[in-house]
Amino acid sequence: MKETKADLILHPVRMKVLHTLSSGRRKTVQQIAEKLPEVPQATLYRHLKKLLDAKVIEVVEENQVRGTIEKVYALPKNNEVISREEVLKAGPDEHLEYFMKFLANVLMDFEAYIRQPNYDFQKDMASFRTATLYASDEEYSEFIRKYVELITPLLQNEEAPNRKKRVMTNILTTYHTDEEGNKDDERPNG
Repeated sequence: MKETKADLILHPVRMKVLHTLSSGRRKTVQQIAEKLPEVPQATLYRHLKKLLDAKVIEVVEENQVRGTIEKVYALPKNNEVISREEVLKAGPDEHLEYFMKFLANVLMDFEAYIRQPNYDFQKDMASFRTATLYASDEEYSEFIRKYVELITPLLQNEEAPNRKKRVMTNILTTYHTDEEGNKDDERPNG
């Protein structure tokens, strides 16, 4: 079976590589490797090649360094890793498979956090929760717009001694109801 672009990017190592290049960041292999010390160098090169071949990342600069060419990687300008068309074309089983891979990556991130010797849920302001909201499409659109407005500057921050890496995961779903107020999964048969 042919690997889809979603399958390609939802691999744990490739997700980590993409995170290092998010928000317009440009990095060499050495800089990526410094961010991912748990990934062996040969493995990192293999995954970079897969991402390059699929045009998920690109080489944006090449520098002559001690007789070799050092490549600088970045996400393409359009920054759309999986196109809207690919998402819309996927069926329920494909979406569920992508979601399960996504959750596996979230679980690995969380495990890496709690396995740190000095993690402190309260001091780190860590949390995980589910909140149920009731909003019209207009209210929800406004919420999303404001959320994007708030988070965009933080996504563009570079590492600094006074900044801690913080991982935020969003899962947004909507439950549809019919005219009688029944949820899709609660509608009577017949």
